[in-house]
Amino acid sequence: GFQLDIDEPARTVTVHGLAGRIPANKADLFVGNSGTSIRFLAAMVCLGHGIYTLDGIERMRERPIGPLVDQLRTLGATVAYLDTEGYPPIQINGHGLAGGHLDITPTHSSQYTTALMMAGPYMTRGLALSFDGPPISWPYIDLTLANMGRFTPGYAPLGSQQDIKITPGVYTPTPFAIEPDASAASYFFAAAATQPGSRVTLEALGPDSVQGDAKFAQVLQQMGAVLEVTGAGLRMTGPEQLQGIDIDLNAMPDAAMTLAAIAPLADGPTVVRNVGNWRIKETDRMAALATELARVGAIVSVEGDDLHVYPPEDGRITPADIETYDDHRMAMCFAVLGLAQPGIRIKDPACVNKTYPEFFEDLELLRTGGDAHA
Repeated sequence: GFQLDIDEPARTVTVHGLAGRIPANKADLFVGNSGTSIRFLAAMVCLGHGIYTLDGIERMRERPIGPLVDQLRTLGATVAYLDTEGYPPIQINGHGLAGGHLDITPTHSSQYTTALMMAGPYMTRGLALSFDGPPISWPYIDLTLANMGRFTPGYAPLGSQQDIKITPGVYTPTPFAIEPDASAASYFFAAAATQPGSRVTLEALGPDSVQGDAKFAQVLQQMGAVLEVTGAGLRMTGPEQLQGIDIDLNAMPDAAMTLAAIAPLADGPTVVRNVGNWRIKETDRMAALATELARVGAIVSVEGDDLHVYPPEDGRITPADIETYDDHRMAMCFAVLGLAQPGIRIKDPACVNKTYPEFFEDLELLRTGGDAHA
């Protein structure tokens, strides 16, 4: 029921907010395979007054939402499962949220916490969160705190990896420039890192970025790539040979996929640790990566929440048609591998439309030195 003015050529959207009021008292919301959307909307519509149904494609019905529903119920929400307990579709009978205190046990997704936080100012008693253990993907929660502060003059949400407190308030209309997508940038950093002497500069994405995935450039630096901070942004130059590494990437699970995809090009094994939340993404990314990496000749094993990748003995990948499993990041990260060595064909490349419709056009610009839209 909100009014949005969308100017596609200018890449701007003006949202006409209503100070926490949701106009529609009934809505059927279909989110496709967007976990971000269903989680953020689930908390948001609890603030409304009406009946809201949230559903998605078949894969979305396999992605858990139970931990968030449990938390919302504790805060006073009325939520019903329409099919399988713990999974979409769900129906919310919105009547506002009282708020209060929650003890949060670390879950497979930081998006549950972000969803609660963003709705927090409109809970009558505010919101206090206490974490029983290190929160998963903390950079995304930190990003939420930083951006909430930009929309709530007069107070800033207080937060740490132990506690977050959000007092009642109202978001204020604020011009907001969205940073370049650091997860999308990972493919272009990796493209440079896998080509000796190749160089890519990502503009407006510097070391002060609020996105955790911006630190992926430093991961590639550990593998031997040359990283420079310039006036324009970050510049990555490819080394003669990538080195295998052993690294915990729980804080950047999306960019971790890019590392796994280029691991067959390293001079030794690569271990990507603490990425168990891959299993509840657009597809089971742990299984999908293991399968497709093996298809290109890598030796792969999964040990708990860790992925071990050993490059082919002769250093040459096996030509293969890559299954994407309707997962945009599978298509994009294996496209980078295909840039480095011939023989990779991406099946269903249109799945990138979920987040990056221009991806393959921008990838082609690497041949000409043009400006990409990452």
